[in-house]
Amino acid sequence: MHQYQTRTYASADYSTWNDFINQAKNATFLFHRDFMEYHYDRFEDYSLIVEDDKGWLAVLPANRVGKEVFSHQGLTYGGLVFKGDLKLEKVLLIFKSILQQLYVSEIKTLHIKELPFIYCDYFSDELKYALFLAEAKLSRRDTLAVIDLSKEIKLSKDRKQGIRRGIKNQLIIKEENDFTSFWNLVLIPNLINKHQANPVHTLEEISNLKQKFPLNIRQFNVYKENEIVGGTTIFESKKVAHSQYISVTSSKNEYGTLDFLHHYLMTEVFKDKAFFDFGISNEEQGRKLNSGLSFWKESFGAKIVTQDFYQVQTENYFKLEQVIV
Repeated sequence: MHQYQTRTYASADYSTWNDFINQAKNATFLFHRDFMEYHYDRFEDYSLIVEDDKGWLAVLPANRVGKEVFSHQGLTYGGLVFKGDLKLEKVLLIFKSILQQLYVSEIKTLHIKELPFIYCDYFSDELKYALFLAEAKLSRRDTLAVIDLSKEIKLSKDRKQGIRRGIKNQLIIKEENDFTSFWNLVLIPNLINKHQANPVHTLEEISNLKQKFPLNIRQFNVYKENEIVGGTTIFESKKVAHSQYISVTSSKNEYGTLDFLHHYLMTEVFKDKAFFDFGISNEEQGRKLNSGLSFWKESFGAKIVTQDFYQVQTENYFKLEQVIV
């Protein structure tokens, strides 16, 4: 029987953690410590490392709330990150080691947030099987609207009309390093007006993250006669361009702003990516669908990919002991 040790992340692990993330088969820049720690003051980090006598095998980006550990609540996705050459049997034993260590540490429940398959370098459903064996419960399911960029993009009539309006209104798209105009003139007013909310990232936070990840975080603004009328913030990973924020100034989408912008991004800037991810259109922990938002994304030809959330009782670690025959 293989012997694995599971321990919590320490600051001394910074470089080794990032090196591991860079070569894992199911990770993106969101798991880099510089990204995870931009909101260190909001979460009690409880990231886990699994190793044997030869080195690191897997990591779990996570935070702790009381007697529960969460696949990091400050990240869009998460789960168990591991080396590409690990076989299924080892992954099952690694997950058992994690549950057992949490149980010994008096953590009652582990919450897992899936990394959607489109972000993985290779098929990576080993954790899903481990969760099944540990009798995890599905607690939430979100729907991502995703465009497969290897196929012809089939736009609806409305989207084509929007693009034509953008051309007619002589809209200009600019990629910019400064987020100030989009945040202060478009995104924040729009979110406050529609949802009485603020962006997850403050202007200072997104600006600092841009400095640390200049190739991964990109801002595209749309202008009409030098006036900003909309834009999107893209989180770019190896295979996916993801619209983290999409916003337009009040009533300015009549110019075809968002249709014009996203068609340009998909057909020009990110045409060589595997996928364009519009993100979710769900509310209330996945149990409500914003139909208008989902319709707009799907009318670009986007199809639905689900992202699952699970909760598993750590005392169930023993259920992974007798599965190998």
